[in-house]
Amino acid sequence: MAKIQISIFIILFLVSCSSPVNNAEQTKSEPVDTPDQMSWDVNITITHSGKLRAIIEAEYLEQFNENSSIFLEDNVKMDFYNTEEKLISTLFADKAQINEQVNFLQAMDNVVVESDSGVTLYTDTLTWDNKKEVIFTEDSVMITTESNDTLYGVGFQSDINMEQWKILKPSGVTGK
Repeated sequence: MAKIQISIFIILFLVSCSSPVNNAEQTKSEPVDTPDQMSWDVNITITHSGKLRAIIEAEYLEQFNENSSIFLEDNVKMDFYNTEEKLISTLFADKAQINEQVNFLQAMDNVVVESDSGVTLYTDTLTWDNKKEVIFTEDSVMITTESNDTLYGVGFQSDINMEQWKILKPSGVTGK
């Protein structure tokens, strides 16, 4: 009986001396950025010198205060207005990111911009510089004009009216 007690004591002693399993270390993973704010069915109004310049709508928004960014997802729509506050073009995208420090919006995935002049732009990403009031991309673009021409290329720059635009590396064939 003494041998059993000594054996049990040795086993208990060895078990108690082993290093405990640290659950916190086992479940460690990369830190997850959690948003400071989340909103659904959002509507953001942007003004410049007191005049309406844009209205942004999205089904979902996440705001991160640390890096001054806002992420928009699901049916992002942005209406651009001229200095007379008249609607001049509309941007559609699957998602977008706003950098509040430099007043840039980058639209991503299935980006379409329709202007009131009849020009339509299709691309994967598009950036809007609010200060300079220009839109641009370095990605492939397809543009349909008011006279039903279709133009292709890589890289694009334009004013928000889509009246003064250029394709940086155009490609394609024309019958004219």
